[in-house]
Order: sequence, then C-alpha cells, then structure tokens
Amino acid sequence: MSSLRFQALNAVLSRTTTEVKAPSAKPSEYFNINVFNQKKMKDSLSKEAFNSIVHSIDSGTPIDRAISEQVASAMKAWAIGKGATHYTHWFQPLTGSTAEKHDSFFEPGSDGQGLDKFSGESLSQQEPDASSFPNGGIRSTFEARGYTAWDPSSPAFIMGNTLCIPTVFVSYTGEALDYKAPLLKALGVMDKAAVAVAQYFDKGIEKVNASLGIEQEYFLVDLALFNARPDLYLTGRTLFGHMSAKNQQLDDHYFGSIPDRVLAFMQELEIESIKLGIPLKTRHNEVAPSQFECAPIYEEINLAIDHNSLLMDLMDKVARRHNFKVLLHEKPYAGINGSGKHNNWSLITNTGKNLLAPGKTPKNNLMFLTFFVNTIRAVFEYSDLLRASIASVNNDHRLGANEAPPAIISMFLGSQLNDLLDEIETSRVTSKMKQEPSLWTSIPKVPQILLDNTDRNRTSPLAFTGNKFELRAVGSSANSANPMTVLNLIVADQLNKFKTEVDKLIKKGEKKDVALMTVIKRYIKESKAIRFEGNGYSDEWALEAEKRGLSNIKTTPKALDVLLDPKTDKLFEDTGVFSKRESHARHEILLESYFKKLQIEARVMGELVDNVIIPTAISYQTTLIENVKGLKDIGLGPDTYEAQMDIIKKISEHVNFIKTNNTMMIDERKKANKIDDIRDKSIAYDEKVKSYFDPIRAHVDKLEQLVDDTKWPLPKFRELLFIK
Repeated sequence: MSSLRFQALNAVLSRTTTEVKAPSAKPSEYFNINVFNQKKMKDSLSKEAFNSIVHSIDSGTPIDRAISEQVASAMKAWAIGKGATHYTHWFQPLTGSTAEKHDSFFEPGSDGQGLDKFSGESLSQQEPDASSFPNGGIRSTFEARGYTAWDPSSPAFIMGNTLCIPTVFVSYTGEALDYKAPLLKALGVMDKAAVAVAQYFDKGIEKVNASLGIEQEYFLVDLALFNARPDLYLTGRTLFGHMSAKNQQLDDHYFGSIPDRVLAFMQELEIESIKLGIPLKTRHNEVAPSQFECAPIYEEINLAIDHNSLLMDLMDKVARRHNFKVLLHEKPYAGINGSGKHNNWSLITNTGKNLLAPGKTPKNNLMFLTFFVNTIRAVFEYSDLLRASIASVNNDHRLGANEAPPAIISMFLGSQLNDLLDEIETSRVTSKMKQEPSLWTSIPKVPQILLDNTDRNRTSPLAFTGNKFELRAVGSSANSANPMTVLNLIVADQLNKFKTEVDKLIKKGEKKDVALMTVIKRYIKESKAIRFEGNGYSDEWALEAEKRGLSNIKTTPKALDVLLDPKTDKLFEDTGVFSKRESHARHEILLESYFKKLQIEARVMGELVDNVIIPTAISYQTTLIENVKGLKDIGLGPDTYEAQMDIIKKISEHVNFIKTNNTMMIDERKKANKIDDIRDKSIAYDEKVKSYFDPIRAHVDKLEQLVDDTKWPLPKFRELLFIK
C-alpha cells in the first residue's frame, strides 16, 4: 500500500492549475441565470397566477391546482430552453445530505411521437419510498409511501440537465421526515409571535422574517491523497496520523495568500454558486493549514439553508474538477482546528427594521431591548434543547477543542451590553416614562451599536455581534435547519409568554412602557446565569457554569435526552412544530446515526490496524532484524546495533498494544451490538468502544515515527495538509 501513497504524491506534484472562465466579467450579469425566480415567474405567468403565487408564499396558504398547472408549464418551458431533460423533487431527509430522484420530461405519445410533459401534479407532489429513509419507526419497511411537496418560497433551479424543485418530505400519515418541514412551521410561529410583540412599537409591522448568514468552513485535500486514505473516504476523518512538525502554530495560514489551485477552485465555486442564486461574498484561508471558508450575503432563513445544502453539494462537484476533495467533517485532523458553520441570525420586519439592531431613539431602543432580552431568556430556558440541536458524533470531536465553543451553552454580549443589562436590572421602573429621551429615566442610554462594537468571543457558543446573534457551535457538515428550527421556536415561544405577561399588566392599569420594562427587568435577572464574558475554554468556567446550574453535556447520546423531556414535548406540541411521535422518532434517528458512525469508525480502525498498520510495522521490524543478524555475522559487537535493537523492541511493544486493544475494542463492539435499547447502545459505543480509539491511535502514530518513511502506507499529515 506504500506504493499507493507515493503514486498519490507523484500525482499531486504533477498537478496544474485549472483555468476558470466566468460567463461575464460582472457576476451581476449571470446571477440567478439557472434559477426560476420571481422575476422569471412574473415574466411567464398571467398577472393573476403570479399574484396568487406571491400571496401563497407570503401567507403560507395552499396554491390552487389551476395555478400550479400554469407554473409547471412555464417552469418546464424555461428549463427545457436551458437544456434540462429531467426534473426532480429536491429534499433534505434526515440522512444529513440532500436527496433526489430524476424523472424525464419525455413521454411517448399514442401516435408514436415523443412528448415533453410536466404537470402541476408533478410539480406539486411526488411519492418517493419513505421506508428507505431514516424515520425512527414512523414507517414500517412494508409501508413505503411518503410524499414530497413543493415549497414555492424556495425557487426551483437547474443543476446539470435537471430541474430541481425544493420540497418538504413527509410520511403517508403526515409526519415530517425531513429538516425543511419543521423549519417552515417554526418560522411561521416566529413570524406570528414577533409581529404581535413588534406592534407594541410599530403598528405598520405586519411580517417578520428570520434572516441567516452561514459561514461555511471546510478543508481541501488532493483527491489522490484522499483516495490513499481509507479512513478519510470511509469516515470523513483521519483515524491515525502523527501531527506534522509544522501545523498551525505560526498562525501564518489565516488570511494568507490563497494557493493558485485553491483559488481556481474558489473562483469556479463562486461562479457556479452565483448562477444558482447563492450570493457568495467572502473567501479566505482559515486558521489550520488547508482549511478555508466561504460565506454568502444574508438571506431569508429558509432560502439560506437551502442554499447552504446546495452549496455543500456544489463544493464537492467543483472540487473534483480541480482534483480536490472537500472535507466537511468537523474534525478531519486531530491536533488542529476543526470546522464549524457559524449561523448569524437576526429578525427583519417588512418595514426593513432589524429587531436586533439598537436604534437612535428611546422607542427603538426599547424595541431592541425587548427582542434582545427575550432571545437571552429563551436560550436560558431551553439551553439543553439548543445543545441537542447541534449534537452529532462529528461535532463531539470539535466542541471544546481548538477554535470551537465548549458544550456548555452560554451567551456573550460584550461588555457594553452586559453592563447595560446590569444597569437595567438594578434600576427602578418609573411610571414617568415618556417618549422624550430626557424623561426616559428608567432605561439607560443605549448608544447606536456599530457592527464591530462588540468583541468576538470565539469561545462562546452564542455571541451577539452588533445586530445579530452568531451561533458558533453548529458543525460544518450539519444541516442548519435543525438548530435554526430550535432557535426560532424557543424565541417565538418566549415572545408569546412575554406578550401574555405584558398584556396582563396593561389590563391591570399599567402603562404599556412600564409593563414592558417591568417584564424585561425580571427576565434580565432570571436569565443572568446564561451570560458569560470570559474564556469558555477554561477549567474555571466549567466549575462556574456548574455553580450557575448550566449543563455541560459533552456527548451526543446524553445531550439528546432532552428530546424526550415532557417540557420539550409541550413546547413542540403547543407550537405545532412536532408531534410527540415526531420528536421521539427524531431522538431515535439521531441516536441510530450516532452509534452507526462510531461502528463504522471502529470497523475501519480495526481493519486498517490488522491489515495495514501491523503488517507494515512487522515488515520493517524484519528488515531491522536481518540487519542486526548481518552485523553479528561479520563479527560486530552489540554497540553497533544498539539503535536497531531499541527500535525493534519499541515496534514489538506498540504492535502488541495495538493488537491487544484492537481485540478488546472488537469485543466491546460485539457486546454493544447485542444491546437492544438504542440509547444504551449509543452510550456503550461512546463510553466503551470509542474509549479505545485514542490509545490505539497514539501507538499507531508512534509506529509512524519509527517505520521507514518509504514503507509507511498512509499519506502523512504533512502531505495531506501542505502539498497542493
């Protein structure tokens, strides 16, 4: 296998930079050219049909069947005109990736001629096999029926020669089997709750959209090197590998000059993204070698998440054309930074107001404080649920490690806003509150906050950054719909509670502003424990968090317990986002994914150890033994082969440790496989099976340092990270 490593290295060294040509010098001229957006819809539909579609998108009401026929006809004509031959319902099942089944527009006619057909029914609804996707027991294998249904708020697009129609995915009995359906429900709940509270301040606010900007981190590795690492292509991460002498310790990669091959990849990715309406804005080197980031302009949250899912698929396709492989795993390399997907969340009204941006007037500042404090209160109340929303086997490797927040959910506000809340907490609510700033005695002055007026605490899972909250704990491979469903839902629930409490005080005779400040002040005090301005990596914070009553749930199986909590059941059922059956099914799906991924890692590790690592070590050891024998045969003394004997002994020690522990790991895996309860099985994999990973790895990495470099079979970290 060492020959494969060197073949890969030779391939890398012979690479040339692929030339990239844009359709035009101006991205604005080809933005959305492969998207059937509202402008194209307006140009091709009757005024009545177009207005009906827009109304359905804005209000969430069903689309009339006759209207869907018009849309299907226009969409088909546009797609075929751009070379499309097939169409698919594009959806996001609980596998973590996107799914699609392609059908041809072509159908034979009765007269022997061919026809291109695409009906309103084909646009609106399809029937994939629901039993073959994760469902948590909602559907039996023999009960295969499930439905995909068109989401008109996310425009159709063309990938290759296929028209892709974003859809939700539900079971025959109506349960959500995807990420999009619950997100759309949560956004509806948020819209209604936020509008009701915003109208305390502005009756002209009729709609509130959640806005999202997703910063996508990733690694690139040459495709030949990737293919020479079975652990990488089977698990997404390196299970072995001694850290390169040079890694990220010089901080010279971050924002450094982008290598030519990588830049060509980025340029083509941006071109293809712009064509698909993904507004990529930023590209740069990240902290770790071969780590990079791209980020789009903010969009409405449903569209932003669709675009991120599409972007991850697009990244892989484009990378292959440049002989790269994109690594989206949260921790592909031990010992250096992992990758996240920072979710920048805010609330925007139909009047253009950002509800999380402080304003210049006391009235606007009170509105800001209302939404700001309610968000803090919501995260405090449901911190464990937010923790569960970002839990995965991949993210467990990252949380609390380099450049990633800890598993303790806390919020960073910056000293200015933190001091402001402390001041409000200790101030007296007066009945003399009026619109004039000079008489606004019970609200300390909130200066207009510039975007960079709060520091960025990289150790905080959720930080306020001027006019938005940045959820930094989301993993790079995750679908952001899961944490965004939870965040929007818990804030909406909190806003509903807030309005109920404020209305009660108003009904008792309190002035509106006094009622608002009374409840805000109490929320500040009740949620103070969730606010933390210090170093989230420190041992002191873990102790302090425990004193505050904050959870520190480090592993996924236990983090997911909250999905079975009656409090969670009530939240989901009261808002209509999940039924109890759906949320409990997701608990099972997530646990199953967790233990199966660890099961795969354990099997890959075992196979590589037995079939690759140990034979390589023994082969080199045999060479050393022959060398020692030869030295003895010519009459040389022990001092001439002392070093060889030391290496021979060390190789035996490491091989014996690896073999013994691999056997014990296999035994633990067999025991875990016999456990019926899925939570117990997941915990067994986490605490028993996974506990062997690091010790085995440590000894394999020692062998990597001892064995002749020409014989070592797996590409080394220095090659994976630095040779491009």
